[in-house]
Amino acid sequence: MPNKKLTLSVLPEKLGICHFDENSPIPSWATEGSSYFTITKTKDELSVVCPQEKIPGGVLAEKDWRAFKVEGPLGFTLTGIVSVLSSPLAQAEISIFYISTYETDYILVKEENLEKAKKVLRNICDIK
Repeated sequence: MPNKKLTLSVLPEKLGICHFDENSPIPSWATEGSSYFTITKTKDELSVVCPQEKIPGGVLAEKDWRAFKVEGPLGFTLTGIVSVLSSPLAQAEISIFYISTYETDYILVKEENLEKAKKVLRNICDIK
């Protein structure tokens, strides 16, 4: 666990989490002009998280997600960040979608739970 209090910021856009078959190409609409997107490809699937207004009709997607950015860089030696953030949210019955990058982490919650999540996380983090 980090020695200092974590700082979070909330990304301004609503995000969608899209699911594609494992052989699907990465859709250009998800990456063009987006300030935030993430792509994960495994042998089983292709997942894309991007601003939901970019997602065309007919795409299998969970919409209305909001992201907290853990201000970093965090470093690979820090431990317990996922637990520190996810445990109080789980206790408050708030479902999450967690994304890690090289420099930081993002914790996504449904838009309907954003204010409740802020209240919970303010007990352990600074929120910009």
